[in-house]
Amino acid sequence: MSTQFFSSLSQNFIEILKDDEYYDVTIEVGEDPNVKIFRAHMIILCYRSQFLRRTLASNKKNDTSVLAHIKLSNISPEIFQIILKFIYGGIISLNEQEPSETLKILSAADELHLQELVDYLQKYLIENKVEWMEQHFGLVYQTGIQRNSLLELQNFCTNYMTKSPHKVFKSFDFISLSETSLVSLIKRDDLQMKEVEVWDHVLKWGLEKNHTLLSDPTTWSDDDFKMMKSTLQQCLPLIRFFSLSSEDFFQKVRPYKKLLKCQLYEELLESYLNPNSEPNDNTILLPRFRNIDGIIDSKIVNLNIIALISRWIDKIDVNSKFSYTREFYLPYKFKLLLRGSQNGFTPERFHKLCDNKFFTVTFIKVKGTEEIIGGCNPSVWKSVGDYSKAKDSFIFSFKSKDNFKDSILSYIKDHNKALYFCSNYGPTFDDDLDIYVEDGYDNKNYNFIRCKQQSYEKKIRDTEDKFLIDDYEVFQILKRDH
Repeated sequence: MSTQFFSSLSQNFIEILKDDEYYDVTIEVGEDPNVKIFRAHMIILCYRSQFLRRTLASNKKNDTSVLAHIKLSNISPEIFQIILKFIYGGIISLNEQEPSETLKILSAADELHLQELVDYLQKYLIENKVEWMEQHFGLVYQTGIQRNSLLELQNFCTNYMTKSPHKVFKSFDFISLSETSLVSLIKRDDLQMKEVEVWDHVLKWGLEKNHTLLSDPTTWSDDDFKMMKSTLQQCLPLIRFFSLSSEDFFQKVRPYKKLLKCQLYEELLESYLNPNSEPNDNTILLPRFRNIDGIIDSKIVNLNIIALISRWIDKIDVNSKFSYTREFYLPYKFKLLLRGSQNGFTPERFHKLCDNKFFTVTFIKVKGTEEIIGGCNPSVWKSVGDYSKAKDSFIFSFKSKDNFKDSILSYIKDHNKALYFCSNYGPTFDDDLDIYVEDGYDNKNYNFIRCKQQSYEKKIRDTEDKFLIDDYEVFQILKRDH
């Protein structure tokens, strides 16, 4: 049987720190005017800290009668006193420590390669001091990125930045973020924030770095603009200017036009004023990806496509070739009515699940390709009848789920033949998007699917050949509650 008396052992080792006779190391800690000399014991330091072992080895004297002496200028005496108690006695008390002091202890522990303490302090902060860490995010983030081994702290910061960027920018010390930290934040594609807000906060950060500038850019001289441009040189290329609405561009960007390269500003201006202008894909950053729950549950399309569909429904930028570059427009949610791979590919199932549901959109994944075609019906579907009117219906196609740049949008031109109803037909938009069971039995899978331009403005496929579908989905479009 083995009995362990760690408590007494720990206390005895802490008492060794008071030893005035057998110490063989002096440690000079801090910077003027806050410097303190600590006495310690080489054998304990070497076995408790790899960093101190290497430091002592490099400073080892041939004359054993001479004390070893090392300097630790990056650590304050107050923090080192706490660290030394841990090294000797394995004791750390945080109840009376401010979170900012705990963060300093963490940095010191990491510098001294005290991994056991590093792991504990990271967990302690994340589990107990979240509110403080959110309010002082800039300090926490800079501490994390400065040290490669603080992985838990880095993961916390990454997740927090992605999910709660507004809180990051509202933190007490956001303006103290280093340029590297700010750049790493705004370069993220998944930053959950409107682009105009990102732009506002970057300007705020730049103004803080240039105290002589007034917030009103109309008061700036050419030299002032040059100074601000130099401050923001790493940030400006990361702003998704093309994502901004025309109103935001006019009110928020135009006053700062001298910060932008002339060519970029002219391309931006043309994108808002000339719908026939062509985007230069090499210079345009796509909108940031927004995680918005409850918009759609689809196996075929993503939010980029849904944002475009929503713009087409409300006829926003329908003629602009820059519409895919604009910030996500998501005023609707899409309620799944049918998914072929779950509910079947028969007209019978389509009509049972989708008839008399007002305002629907259909997405069809073409078998053997990445192509997506579909149509929006602002009216209802029925299983009996003939041609039906629909004033604002449209059909569309995309090269793939991720290639939404080369989309085709085709509005109805013959309103009397916008839709076709029949029991053995699926969601049919005249011959322009024709899907049915050819032999007339509605309990069989679709076997005739084709796109032949007839009643809509444009053809949405290059060929009129029949094709098979890999899957299809029908959604009811509903207004979101904001």
